[in-house]
Amino acid sequence: MGPLETNCYLIYSDTQAIVVDPGGPPDALLSFLEKEGLSLTHILLTHLHFDHTYGVHPLVAATGAKVMASEKDGFMLQSEMGLGGMWGTPPATKFSYTNIGEGALALGIGTCNVLATPGHSPGGLSFYFAELGAVCSGDSLFHRSIGRTDLAGGDEKTLFASIRGQLFSLPEETVVYPGHGPSSTIGDEKRNNPYSSDFILV
Repeated sequence: MGPLETNCYLIYSDTQAIVVDPGGPPDALLSFLEKEGLSLTHILLTHLHFDHTYGVHPLVAATGAKVMASEKDGFMLQSEMGLGGMWGTPPATKFSYTNIGEGALALGIGTCNVLATPGHSPGGLSFYFAELGAVCSGDSLFHRSIGRTDLAGGDEKTLFASIRGQLFSLPEETVVYPGHGPSSTIGDEKRNNPYSSDFILV
């Protein structure tokens, strides 16, 4: 979704649903929710870069869903990094959110374990759904790559520590759903990610 082709994930069970990182106009999401008779209860944000939040305001306006993110990324909403405008991208509409940190988060679809994975941004989060065997890693861990750390608040050593200490501690069969690009698994990234030696040495 959106100008940088951000991966957005909709997870649902019975009549309730959540969305992770709506990075563009949410028309397709809203159509799916209506077609399936689903109520959107939460919007979870892995971080507050503009390409992950473009669809937040219109989704909230249409559904009343609760937005959750880390306040450590809040400073981004005062700049183009969080509001759009960088690289010629259109502006995004401001929104409010509830601060969340590490721990279990009870949702209508089940329990999500929130993992603090800073490095790409100070407030980076990953969302682990144990029952689904899946983690939404945002821009921390990609298929055979990692997130950039040259934007404001980014830090390479912090990102390596997040991946090694948080994501790589998950079961190897866990499917990794990143913020951009194809999915992977924790086991595959441990063995084949070209940065894996850095995860061990840092």
